[in-house]
Amino acid sequence: MRKWHRWLSVFFGVFMLWIAVTGVLSQVAVLWPSGAPDAAAQAAAAPPPGFECPEGWRCMPPRGDAGGIRSLTGLFHHLHSGESFGPIGTLISVLSGLTLIFFSISGLWLYVQMWQNRKSRSLNPRWFWK
Repeated sequence: MRKWHRWLSVFFGVFMLWIAVTGVLSQVAVLWPSGAPDAAAQAAAAPPPGFECPEGWRCMPPRGDAGGIRSLTGLFHHLHSGESFGPIGTLISVLSGLTLIFFSISGLWLYVQMWQNRKSRSLNPRWFWK
């Protein structure tokens, strides 16, 4: 298990770093303040004439013009999902997600094995050790 954990991390570590950075950037872009004045924000919040929110739905007012970093949200999403690099990029993105699941499970497995090994050698089986 340790060998697989080590070898997969060499290859997929770069892709997972890419996915992590672009995912953070896409969220920062969405949460970034728009800097629009209050009057413009209120005007943009008005629904178009004749629009009714369907029953049972919570309708959000439109955000108005997405300027600055918010306009890059779509680009960050395409980079994050690998769509910008075609089918190979999407495949690598999916494989990176699967390896992230593998790293989570195998890392926990390795930790439990080390903890049991310390316990069997009559060492202090603390949760964290040096």
